[in-house]
Amino acid sequence: MIGLLRQLSWPELRHHPWRNLAALLAVMLGVALAFSVHLINASALSEFSAAVRSVNGEPDFELRAQRGGFDEALYARVAAHPDIAVASPVIEIDTYAVDPAGKRVPLRVLGLDALVAGAVSPALLPHASDDGSRYAALLPDAVFLNPAAREALGTTGDLRLQTPSGSAVLSVRGTVSAPGAALAVMDIAGAQATFGWLGRLSRIDVRLAAGADRQRVVASLALPDGVRAAAPDEASQRVSNVSRAYRVNLTVLALVALFTGAFLVFSILSLSVAKRQAQFALLGVLGLTGRERLGLVVAESALLGAVGSGLGLLLGTALAATALKLLAGDLGGGYFPGVTPRLQFSAGAAAVYGGLGVLAAMVGGWVPARAAQRLAPALALKGLGGDSGHARPWLGPVLVALGAGLALLPPVAGVPLAAYASVACLLLGGIAWVPAGLALMLSAVRPPREALPLLAVERARHQRNAATVAVAGVVASLSLAVALTVMVASFRDAVTQWLDTVLPADLYVRAASAGGPGDLVALPAPLVDAAASLPGIVRAESQRVSPVLMDERRPPIVLIARPLTDPARELPLTGNLRPLPAGETGVYVSEAMVDLYRAAPGSRIALPLPDGSRTTVFVRGVWRDYARQHGAVMMHAADYRRLTGDTRVNDLAMWLAPGADPATVQHALRAAAGGDAALLEFASPGEIRATSLRIFDRSFAVTYWLQGVAIAIGLFGIAASWSAQVLARRKEFGLLSHLGLTRRQILSVVAIEGAVWTAVGAALGLLLGIAVSVVLVKVVNPQSFHWTMDLMLPWGRLLALCAAVLFAGTVTAWLSARSAASRQMALAVKEDW
Repeated sequence: MIGLLRQLSWPELRHHPWRNLAALLAVMLGVALAFSVHLINASALSEFSAAVRSVNGEPDFELRAQRGGFDEALYARVAAHPDIAVASPVIEIDTYAVDPAGKRVPLRVLGLDALVAGAVSPALLPHASDDGSRYAALLPDAVFLNPAAREALGTTGDLRLQTPSGSAVLSVRGTVSAPGAALAVMDIAGAQATFGWLGRLSRIDVRLAAGADRQRVVASLALPDGVRAAAPDEASQRVSNVSRAYRVNLTVLALVALFTGAFLVFSILSLSVAKRQAQFALLGVLGLTGRERLGLVVAESALLGAVGSGLGLLLGTALAATALKLLAGDLGGGYFPGVTPRLQFSAGAAAVYGGLGVLAAMVGGWVPARAAQRLAPALALKGLGGDSGHARPWLGPVLVALGAGLALLPPVAGVPLAAYASVACLLLGGIAWVPAGLALMLSAVRPPREALPLLAVERARHQRNAATVAVAGVVASLSLAVALTVMVASFRDAVTQWLDTVLPADLYVRAASAGGPGDLVALPAPLVDAAASLPGIVRAESQRVSPVLMDERRPPIVLIARPLTDPARELPLTGNLRPLPAGETGVYVSEAMVDLYRAAPGSRIALPLPDGSRTTVFVRGVWRDYARQHGAVMMHAADYRRLTGDTRVNDLAMWLAPGADPATVQHALRAAAGGDAALLEFASPGEIRATSLRIFDRSFAVTYWLQGVAIAIGLFGIAASWSAQVLARRKEFGLLSHLGLTRRQILSVVAIEGAVWTAVGAALGLLLGIAVSVVLVKVVNPQSFHWTMDLMLPWGRLLALCAAVLFAGTVTAWLSARSAASRQMALAVKEDW
């Protein structure tokens, strides 16, 4: 039996390569996209984890606090503990250096005790240059650069670094072997003095003595408040959690291509079954059972899937290797800064994604296989008894209702699994509803008076079950394209409006870029003091940004302090403000804080401060923040200074006088900064907006690719579907020719019928796509990234998509009929004579 199926299937695929090429391309593109996304993210995460392990070494645990550090007096108690073999104190500083071209380069500085650090982190041991002193590692102004820092900053000479008090010039004395992002190592005492960390440490790496119990040792240390024992791989796990939502969404969107590919396989095999109806009938008369005919078509679909998946795995590997070189492994998400990973191929993942490709092809081939199984051989030999299908009018409404219900469920472990299932149910339900939707829409069409349009419309009305083959691919591809278009347009419009609200000033100067080391770097105090009084500046407003750890299992949140005169006008609030109770400190939280920490308006939260202490604050309102996925808290600058005593400033927003020249104002500000001018970064609102939208477009590059794939697959599906319809109707064309219709009139009937069915498919696809986009915008985005946005329908682009599909469907139907309606089409009915 298996041999017979192989002998029948393989020649069919081999002798019709062009007809099967579309299905192969669909499966190949789906597998390639999904597998490349997996390889890119897995390689980047693995490389980042390896770099973190190299920098952090291999301690049994770390003692950590907030980024502001803790009292170094704890180190003496830890080092003297009898069950601790090695205790290595560490200072971690995220700052900026100035490269030879005068540009700022993000740089991590580690202050170490070289006498003990080697036992825990050998990759961080300094290696002095050939002409350096053997005691260079103990010099307070000496730094040692890793390969990434040497490439960016040079290997010798002086190095200017940004410090809390301005800048400092250190001397490059050698290298360290640690991989990863730009890193500098220096003596711990020098780091404390240079960066204002006297008496404080960032962490203590602890190696236990043989046989010591970690929990007992930690308990005996009686750690002070704010200090905790952390796992050495905590940073890697935190980055994995940070990027998980982005990685999962990319993978799910990539699998969308496989979903549309299944419909193209469905269309291709429907064409094949329609063309071979007489062959199947003859095989049935000769003894091939319906079950064996079903196995034959399923085997063909599996073979298509296997070939397409194999090619897809090769293409996906090549795409991943290219993306790792061009995008540094983050696909535009920015989660792995400074990491340039190497491709790490996974045979297990290849088997999974290859299997998904085969499964998608077999699912797409199931309905044509059932049509071959239900074929009545005797009637089919006479050109009768076509598959009428088994209509299930209840299936579409049930799936749509199930999809609506799933959209209301909460995420699972922070991943919107129910929302993804909702999208799948909506798509399948909408496609199952095609015959009923076609009947409903055509029932509202007034019968034309002309004979040819009347014939086309009435046939489309009475053959609606056959429309599933012709229209399903249109609905599937167009709905996905519409959903992705609406989602991206809504998000981009929301970001644009948000930027207009949060960028009210004319000029901005900052010491730390978004996501940069805001807890350390600050604008020079003379610059802040002089800004408001400089010529051309009407008003200057300062801002302080500090990352703080709200929950050790989650990434840090961002604490923002700025003057707030009228929060309702100055913040993009999502609701009304709560009145502030007397004697309490009011804050305004981002939407992520509500989802992750239950910080709803009117509640009180224990807010961590940069110095490690906590204070209870009252949540007055919620604001939209599309820049910080894991939470941000805004408070008045005066409250922040009262609670922390920190008067440093990260950013300045300046309103210029009418007619003031921004370049002249920038020159005056640089002069006020003195020798630290190279560490400043200036930007206008237009520049910030353009940069933000460019990052947005880069982050959604995969989505744009998916839109193109969905539309291309849909066009392939239209061509294959109409080819199948025309081939199955050759006898009908012959009969029409006998009745006196000319070839041109027959082509007109088919073209009108194609326009009617494609128009209905486009309308259904548009409605279904909007429904799916509601789930993506209102459920998937809030559950994945903890932000909300308004639904925006770009009607111009959506109508253009529908018009393109309508045009393609009409032209394809006409071309397909033209090839079948030859001048000898009357001979197609000779078997009935």
